[in-house]
Amino acid sequence: MMPLRRFTLHQPQSLKEAAEMLAHYGEKARLYAGGTELLLAMKHGLLRYEHLVDIKTVPNLTKIELKNSHLSIGALTTHREIEKSQLVRERIPVLAEMERQVANVRVRATGTLGGNLCFAEPHSDPANLLLCLGATVRIQGTKGHRTPSMDELIVDAYETSLSPDEVLTSIEIPVPAKSQRAAYLKFQIHERPTLGLALVLNLDESGRNITKARAVVGCVSLKPCRSEKAEALLVGPREKVEKQLPEAARLLADIADPSDDLEGSAEYKRHLVGVFLHRSFAKALSSPE
Repeated sequence: MMPLRRFTLHQPQSLKEAAEMLAHYGEKARLYAGGTELLLAMKHGLLRYEHLVDIKTVPNLTKIELKNSHLSIGALTTHREIEKSQLVRERIPVLAEMERQVANVRVRATGTLGGNLCFAEPHSDPANLLLCLGATVRIQGTKGHRTPSMDELIVDAYETSLSPDEVLTSIEIPVPAKSQRAAYLKFQIHERPTLGLALVLNLDESGRNITKARAVVGCVSLKPCRSEKAEALLVGPREKVEKQLPEAARLLADIADPSDDLEGSAEYKRHLVGVFLHRSFAKALSSPE
């Protein structure tokens, strides 16, 4: 590991000032928040920036608030703060449960949700669940703000749709209805997850029929993936859907198109998608209202 090369640290006092700094320095600059991934990459010489724009000095980016039917989480909120939040536990318990599984306590206490999403590490948990929950992000730039969905934000491995002058300010997550059940499961034996699978099911009043489904598989490909064909097989009477889970898993694996790497072979990852779709389905349906 190399020592960090010299850089200039800027500490703006507002989002407008931060966006203007990013626009001014262009490719020579990068936003800095928790720095758990960024500084490690810089120490290894994988990334080189002459300017870091530290937005920890910008106020109001660490709030967790209920806004109408959405839970708004400031981009600088740490994984640990989300994990411990009573509001998150009450409104979106699957999110708190997922956050408890992120890396280790040291990383969770330092790393931020916004930083995690902006780094777009393929072997990461939050984007998988947030895509499944239908989350959007609020982005502020020199030309105004926009609110892309998760699949619009993450373009590829380590690549987002953020312009050089834009700052991700918050994550907006729809609060699940009482008819919804959600689960997130992951498989990990090395430093990073081999697979993450998120599932959200909408049930009718009887609780026996699934009226809508969203399934996301991540960590096996360059970005989190959904399959509308797979989700169509997850709709209907429980007994029917259970019989269709193998085919739904195959379709999910096909769209993810896993490859061989240090986390396992493509065939092994396809097998894991099937195993964890079954487990997620059972866990979601057994979760309380």
